[in-house]
Amino acid sequence: MSAVEQQPADASLSSNSSSSFEVIEADAANKYEAVVPHWFYCKVTDSRERWIPFSTQDSEKLEAAQKMRKDDEELVVPISGGRYDVHLKQRQCYAVYWEEEVSEVRRCTWFYKGEKDNKYVPYSESFSEDLEEAYMIAVTLDEWKKKLESPNREIIILHNPKLMVHYHPVTVSDDWGSSSAEQGRPRTVKRGVENISVDIHSGEPEQIDHLVFVVHGIGPACDIRFRSIIQCVNDFRAVSLSMLQAHFKKAQEQQQIGRVEFLPVNWHSRLHSTGVDVDLERITLPSINRLRHFINDTILDVFFYNSATYCQTIVDTVASEMNRLYLLFLQRNPDYKGRVSIAGHSLGSLILFDLLTNQKASSEDEDGKEKGSQTGASHGADASGVKEILEKLKLSEYSTVFEKERMDRQALDTNHWAQIIAGNNGEGRTESESSAGPGSAGSRSSGRNCPYPDVSLGQVSANYPQLIYKPAIFFAFGSPIGMFLTVRGVKRIDPSYSLPTCKGFFNIFHPFDPVAYRIEPMIVPDMEFEPMLLPHHKGRKRMHLELKEGLTRMSMDLKNNLLGSLRVAWQSFTRAPLPAVEAASTECETESQNCSDGQTEVKPNEPPAAAKEEASPINVGMLNGGHRIDYVLQEKPIESFNEYLFALQGHLCYWESEDTVLLVLKEIYQTQGIMLDQPLQ
Repeated sequence: MSAVEQQPADASLSSNSSSSFEVIEADAANKYEAVVPHWFYCKVTDSRERWIPFSTQDSEKLEAAQKMRKDDEELVVPISGGRYDVHLKQRQCYAVYWEEEVSEVRRCTWFYKGEKDNKYVPYSESFSEDLEEAYMIAVTLDEWKKKLESPNREIIILHNPKLMVHYHPVTVSDDWGSSSAEQGRPRTVKRGVENISVDIHSGEPEQIDHLVFVVHGIGPACDIRFRSIIQCVNDFRAVSLSMLQAHFKKAQEQQQIGRVEFLPVNWHSRLHSTGVDVDLERITLPSINRLRHFINDTILDVFFYNSATYCQTIVDTVASEMNRLYLLFLQRNPDYKGRVSIAGHSLGSLILFDLLTNQKASSEDEDGKEKGSQTGASHGADASGVKEILEKLKLSEYSTVFEKERMDRQALDTNHWAQIIAGNNGEGRTESESSAGPGSAGSRSSGRNCPYPDVSLGQVSANYPQLIYKPAIFFAFGSPIGMFLTVRGVKRIDPSYSLPTCKGFFNIFHPFDPVAYRIEPMIVPDMEFEPMLLPHHKGRKRMHLELKEGLTRMSMDLKNNLLGSLRVAWQSFTRAPLPAVEAASTECETESQNCSDGQTEVKPNEPPAAAKEEASPINVGMLNGGHRIDYVLQEKPIESFNEYLFALQGHLCYWESEDTVLLVLKEIYQTQGIMLDQPLQ
């Protein structure tokens, strides 16, 4: 009986407990928490708006400035690593280092799903405040089904915390021409950036260790998606940040490194703002209009660079732009103590190469180079002045040019073109002597800064400006430098030559790049050897390359064994007479041993680049400080099926190539004594 009586008591207790939990849950549900804002900026492409979130780091920086100095009319907040400035009161974002459309900035809390691409679009700040206030009242009083009208007379209904919709009015016309508004398809409404699907990056390290200027090639578009140099360098920078996290993790954890800053250098727009496009338009045929416009805008840049008039415009633009960017960077980063490197893609690498070869080295640089002090002596040993040197070189007709440019004996001595043409004094030069130097007797169109106009690599006559810094390394991507030097009459680069103000030079190319050429065979023309194979950023070679190499090695072994067996069999048939048996057998054993080592008289196929480099280091001169210059990327498996199909992609692949970026970072940080976490094989 007692047990039966106790049941209602337990049931009552259970009921009370259940109701108390419901009260707690209701209280928790009715507890309002303010929404966390996130800052966005608007990009307009082809008249379409796209709202992109700032990184978490930048959004927090903007929010802190908003709370502290909300009414400051002149408050400017640097974001994106200092490459942009946000004028907070005006809600506008300006590019710092290049020309770009001003972007609208918005402090976002409420979003609705767009019509076309299903991406969420933020409401205006004022209407977001109205939505937040209505949401707060609904949560606090637990009263939903709230209806609001936007400034565009669109209806938003808050059904519950999980379901909020936006009705876009659709105008419908009847047969009589009158129109009426009806509710269209509902769109989803979300509160807070954490409830929408969007990628938000954490941000960039504030510390900058190295600065790299990147010069583009022909045309305004730099990749297969027809993007500008600014967008491509943005990709390159983003890849560098991911490579730093993956391969320099220890150095980052120990706060030894920050990041490398990459800034684009644009010369195409300046060149085509000279009025040359109008002149070309007048003479361009009307047929195949798009193709002709494409040629005028891209391919003709190569011809412009080989024109004395427009070459001067191009080199002036590139040098002045890099100097301007450098000074502006120092102004915005007054504590910067790092160095500068430069990189060029396609024609941009040739422009940089010509600029660097015409830089004047300081006296300290001369003392630091092995043969720098002997430059003048190699061409005018006992000459006492500029006129005597020119007379000895049979170039006395150029003396007025040198006097006009105020080129003295010291300027001649500090110019390193004398080194690249060592031994070529212009007197009685034979064909064999001509092949030992880079110039030809007829190449007299040179830079005015060069003291030997007939042997300055056949450069277009231009006054090459001086850079206000000394680059640490020069990186060339998909570069035609080797081809242009050859066309200019250069047959060989002297192994002792190095760029006057830049000690590092890397020539990086894709194996299918139709524009890229090698440099090393011009320094060591008598040797045949492969370029250095760039390791994959995840280590090892790509699987299809390892398979291909394994099959090649297997066929070589079979070939060597077959040739060795045939040689031994032939020797057994042609064995010497009895008195010489002992000597013949000794000779056979020696030759057999050579055969087993794969050293037959018949030369086998060349071994892979990596194996050959390990077997015997190759001396490729001082252009890269005694280190290898040519580096080839590994093609992707799909690219190996048809190299012609992927030729264009091969020339435009460098901006998103992890292997290229990793080599750049590796060489830059190596100058600071910082190595990869693990060496790549």
